[in-house]
Amino acid sequence: MGAAIGEVVPLALAIAASPFPIIPAILFLFTPRARATSIGFLIGWMIGIITVTVAFAALASVIDPSDETPTWASWARIGLGVLLVVLGVRQWRQKSEKSATPAWMQSIEDATPGQALRLGMLLSAANPKIVLLAAASGLAIGSADLTTAGVGRCRRGVHRCRGQHRRTPAATPRDLG
Repeated sequence: MGAAIGEVVPLALAIAASPFPIIPAILFLFTPRARATSIGFLIGWMIGIITVTVAFAALASVIDPSDETPTWASWARIGLGVLLVVLGVRQWRQKSEKSATPAWMQSIEDATPGQALRLGMLLSAANPKIVLLAAASGLAIGSADLTTAGVGRCRRGVHRCRGQHRRTPAATPRDLG
């Protein structure tokens, strides 16, 4: 379980450090119902991330882990990387042009808590960086061995060791001191 935590914490920190939700969060602070809309956005943001993470954790049981990466997977990574670079260059070139405020930013001014919740879910589930980080987290969680060692004290002094039950005496205060 420690290995799973070690894999997920950096991914969670990368999601938390994302500057993308800061703009809507600040804009929600200037709405007439700032607290309710901000909380709605936060809950929606978390629901979107949790949904993607849980979906990929469930998919981890379907994926067959092997020692060797298939050739098609390597080529798919290269193709996806090239596509992302091309999209980044295209977006960078278009930024120099004067553009109007996006419609979703204009709709924040009079947003209700329900609209803020939906916007939070949409922005977290539609952001490729967040989706990829949440997918990696879900796959790490889903493929990790999260079982305990099988030993531990249960109620009524029963230990479970690989399916066997044995009764142990409960400790008394005199035994502890």
